[in-house]
Amino acid sequence: MFARLLVLFVSIPLIELFLFLRIGSKIGIGTTVGIVILTGFLGAYLTRREGLKTLEKYQSSLQNGRLPHREILDGLLILIAGAVLLTPGFLTDAAGFALLIPVFRDKVRAFLGSRLKERIHVAGASMGQEERTQTPDTITVEAEVIEDTIPNAPETSRIE
Repeated sequence: MFARLLVLFVSIPLIELFLFLRIGSKIGIGTTVGIVILTGFLGAYLTRREGLKTLEKYQSSLQNGRLPHREILDGLLILIAGAVLLTPGFLTDAAGFALLIPVFRDKVRAFLGSRLKERIHVAGASMGQEERTQTPDTITVEAEVIEDTIPNAPETSRIE
């Protein structure tokens, strides 16, 4: 893992520097700096807009009693997009703008979901079904709900 991160932290700035020099020599330094500044402002605007949409979807999921797992992952991808868009460079800008496109984000989320499913086992997902054989990394927990309301909370927060 460390080796992969080291390669990324070294290679990406080198690629960005190469692209700056190559593109700057073709279109001029002023235009290149202007593009970097423009993509920074545009990226901040689009990141905010997509983030607010995702926040609304998150709140809607919670109000409808659904787990907002998709919205949480979308929020994380939008946060990453915003971070790389703040980094000056053409390669990082392309990656950031791609993550702000919902269709592309859906594909990345599906890829990450399939990767995470391989690594995560949800104990209790088989409640009411035959008990599965436990692996050494499975923890079985028995629990009892003692109180199903939140003190001093409005009636709509009742746990069902």
